[in-house]
Amino acid sequence: MALFKSSTRIIPDAPLVPRHIAMIMDGNGRWAKQRFLPRVAGHQRGVETVREMVKACRILGVEYLTLFAFSSENWRRPADEVSFLMQLFVKMLEREVGKLHEAKVRLKIVGDLSRFDEQLRRYIAEAEQLTADNDGLTLTIAANYGGRWDIMHAMQGLWKAHPEKAGDFSEEDLEPYLSMHYAPEPDLFIRTGGEQRISNFLLWQLAYTELYFTDILWPAFDQAALEVAIQSYQKRERRYGRTSEQLTGGKTDA
Repeated sequence: MALFKSSTRIIPDAPLVPRHIAMIMDGNGRWAKQRFLPRVAGHQRGVETVREMVKACRILGVEYLTLFAFSSENWRRPADEVSFLMQLFVKMLEREVGKLHEAKVRLKIVGDLSRFDEQLRRYIAEAEQLTADNDGLTLTIAANYGGRWDIMHAMQGLWKAHPEKAGDFSEEDLEPYLSMHYAPEPDLFIRTGGEQRISNFLLWQLAYTELYFTDILWPAFDQAALEVAIQSYQKRERRYGRTSEQLTGGKTDA
């Protein structure tokens, strides 16, 4: 069963510090181009930013951090760049998982892993198993992930498990089959690099998430920039369908 309820069915808490932050890490290639470097140099520098974000979230009290590393549409990129990203993913797992485990970080990888080679799938399984019992930050890497794929995959899983309920499924029935069923819905979504779209990321889960866009390119995003994003979030009024008067205890709209 899902551990957390949908924001469309209940009114969740609105914590001062986001419990769950989801990020699209955009701008690696442009960062490299500005420095007359190959695009892959931007991806390498972006890994360092991932390390910094994990550390910053632990310091600030964020419980869940979800990063969009590779979308189901990113296979359309040049073959040499895709190959480099796969190699970088393997190296990250080899080098970083032990450090994450020492820091009590639980690592989860979500997405359609069937397209990855056997070595990468094995590393993913071993990393998740090693960190499964850690009770610190939960770091989720979305790899070969797409929001529409997630919903369709969940729907297929639900239908196979409960064919007798076909035609009468509810949100509550579907939630345990979604990739992120183990995490609360994100409080804050951040996209670096200046683009203002969610690009097929967590379509179900972002229903009531506060969105924040910044022109800062991912390799240059740091703890100070994260704190600015959180400060913006803290100024938002999270109504979940209610009126402002209801939040403040004043007179409600008729």
